Amino acid sequence: MTAAFEHDWTCRFADADPFGIAHYPDIVVAIHDVSDRFMAEIGYSWATLATEYDCGMPIVEVHVEFEAPIHADDTVTISLRPSLGERSARFSYEGRFPNGTLAFTGHVQRAFVEKGADRASPIPDWLREAFAPYLDDTGRDAGE
Repeated sequence: MTAAFEHDWTCRFADADPFGIAHYPDIVVAIHDVSDRFMAEIGYSWATLATEYDCGMPIVEVHVEFEAPIHADDTVTISLRPSLGERSARFSYEGRFPNGTLAFTGHVQRAFVEKGADRASPIPDWLREAFAPYLDDTGRDAGE
């Protein structure tokens, strides 16, 4: 299996409820932040796609399953593994504590859309090449 893109996220007290457990929307925001960092790492930030290539990858589905509570001041390593279909990408996520305990799993489905189009377009080769070092090679498709 290829290497996943990883980023450490620390749950702030502001991200938690009065009992110190992370709010689920803040975990979704953390996942989105990892996708921002991933896209910048491969050379095509979301802003670059929009302003220089007249395209984007809007979210069409979000799914998260929580396995263990994350508390304020906990750090979780969030890994992202992309898989590509013809017109969409699935970003699969795992959040793990430093001891390896699974905190959550999830995925975000993104359609590739060119500016002015009313439906998803095929993902261009130049973007596929940028994804290549991180592609999930387990044989799963992108959920199309």
